[in-house]
Amino acid sequence: REAKYADAMYRQVHIRSTQLLALAALKNPAFKRFVHVSTVGVHGHIANPPADELYPFKPDDIYQRTKAEAELWLRDFAGKNALSYTVIRPAAIYGPGDTRLLKFFRMAARPVVFMLGRGKRLYHLIHVDDLTNIMILAATHPAARNEIFICGNPDSVTLPQMAKIVAGELGNRFRIVRLPALPFFLAADGCEWFCRRLGIEPPIHRRRLAFFTKDRSFDTRKLREKLGYQMRYSNEEGLVQTARWYCEQLWLKRRS
Repeated sequence: REAKYADAMYRQVHIRSTQLLALAALKNPAFKRFVHVSTVGVHGHIANPPADELYPFKPDDIYQRTKAEAELWLRDFAGKNALSYTVIRPAAIYGPGDTRLLKFFRMAARPVVFMLGRGKRLYHLIHVDDLTNIMILAATHPAARNEIFICGNPDSVTLPQMAKIVAGELGNRFRIVRLPALPFFLAADGCEWFCRRLGIEPPIHRRRLAFFTKDRSFDTRKLREKLGYQMRYSNEEGLVQTARWYCEQLWLKRRS
């Protein structure tokens, strides 16, 4: 998801790799099912949450656009070639080993937490262990054949709620300061343009800001009803476990 890379890299990683793997699977007589990992990002901002698997595609950036193109290509290819497949669209993946949300955890450890906009946008999570179990289930469960599943906890969460859970585990108390989003998006446009030409990761970019400003809330009933999967980790359990792991790595500190 790094913003420093050219668009062509995303096309190679998301689209071309999917095509090569699907073609190889078709030629393998022992092959049984193609599990394609897409993303809930293909839906973009959810204007009327929660969204289910039929919600229209409206990707916001090159990462999401190439993910959407890869998924649509696979479904078309599979239909034309009788290739058994399952598409899973994970929500935000987190847990021990992840560093993408570390910045947010560190933010929740501070006495002042800055939020862009109203800070009430919805965010949907899935613990990495739950996603691993779902991927195995998607490859083997008869009811998963040629189906699409949004993968996430039953409930979404707001960013202040996430921060409160993390801060509680760290023994921290904070106050929220809300900032207008528009100036940051304008700064991000210029920063991305400049840093991409230098081949470095911009310190601020639109995808990172979208974390604070886009609604990402989903209806995950199909996963539970069709495959019978129940999440092992609630939002609170997973966030607490991840905060503890960050502390073990000395990336976070508890307040004494």
